[in-house]
Amino acid sequence: MSDEHAIGFMDSGVGGLTVVKQALKQLPRETVYFIGDQARLPYGPRPGAQVCEFSWQMADFLMKKHIKMLVIACNTATAAALPDLRARLNIPVIGVIKPGSRAALKASRNNRIGVIATDGTIRSNAYSDAILTKDPTATVVPLACPKFVPLVESNEYHSTVAKRVVAESLKDLKKQDIDTLVLGCTHNPLLRPLIQNVVGPNVTLIDSGAETINDVSSVLDYLDIANTSSTKRYPDEYYTTGAAAQFEAIAKDWLGQPDFHATHIDLGSETND
Repeated sequence: MSDEHAIGFMDSGVGGLTVVKQALKQLPRETVYFIGDQARLPYGPRPGAQVCEFSWQMADFLMKKHIKMLVIACNTATAAALPDLRARLNIPVIGVIKPGSRAALKASRNNRIGVIATDGTIRSNAYSDAILTKDPTATVVPLACPKFVPLVESNEYHSTVAKRVVAESLKDLKKQDIDTLVLGCTHNPLLRPLIQNVVGPNVTLIDSGAETINDVSSVLDYLDIANTSSTKRYPDEYYTTGAAAQFEAIAKDWLGQPDFHATHIDLGSETND
């Protein structure tokens, strides 16, 4: 049986495209519906209850499009909203934290694992909990890097400013003897070369988003809901609550799609109060 319905992806902004990029590569037959809530980012400093509310607004939007699976392509939203979404939606809901945690434990040799993420994700202890539940002997070194999301969203991730901000943000991490570093925010892979340069070649970087697509692929097979027809029936669709042009500029670069198009939509209140 072939299920040609789309997989929904949601994020606070463009960071979730790092997850989509892996989906397009690993699951080329699957249709992607993506929404980025750029009008209200960053999610990191917001209270968990508010992040949960915004996550529901994105999920409701995607559910009206009859998606067959929902991927929370945002670590902050995964930490705040995954249990609630999973309990109340009648489709599989997959977050990015557990797949990243599993991959980190697999990669680490000295069991000292760093996690860089937003304030919200670090505050939730979601990575520490996920890693230590599987291996209580591990040491987790969490570090909030609130400046990374704005760098990416303002399309400055190739700039000399980005290089300086990444070096400054990660300087304390270099003393921690970690051998594995979880990119615990889906915006972080866009800064990957700069991050690797600062932490050095002996630290393995774990892209939680990329690891999540392995889970998506397994669940599609397990539930027998993969699209097995030879082509996509439905084209991919991308939505943003922010400026479509800004979103498109980053997406064209990151996804390597010169004809990329995004549609602006409104979701709830766009105020930052």
